[in-house]
Amino acid sequence: MKFYFAGAIRGGREKLDIYIKINELLEKYGEILDKHVAKPNVNKIENNKSLEEIYSRDITWIKECDVLVAEVSTPSLGVGYEVSYAENLGKRIICIYDDSIDISAMIGGNKYLELIKYKDSDDLISKLEIKLKSIN
Repeated sequence: MKFYFAGAIRGGREKLDIYIKINELLEKYGEILDKHVAKPNVNKIENNKSLEEIYSRDITWIKECDVLVAEVSTPSLGVGYEVSYAENLGKRIICIYDDSIDISAMIGGNKYLELIKYKDSDDLISKLEIKLKSIN
């Protein structure tokens, strides 16, 4: 199974520890096309690429993935765009978010998306693993 992981980069890195744990779990179930999102130095990695190169690469990965997993706790234009793009392609989309935040109505109100609300990283990993087992 191929995963695309959508997490805020320029919108804020407050959930980096969660991103790392998500990637560790996703790797148990398949290939992560964009592992760099969970790296602390992602901005340095991306600095040598033009905006057009990043866009083209990420769109290609979204088209290639089987499942898009998005951490949507941190508001991010990029993550929102990726979720919408994947939905238009008919991809399976799992959106996960911290239950201490008010989720965007455009995510929370969209019945197409599979939502996972979590209390802490252990709760998230437990719930996401149950979901991934049901997909495999």
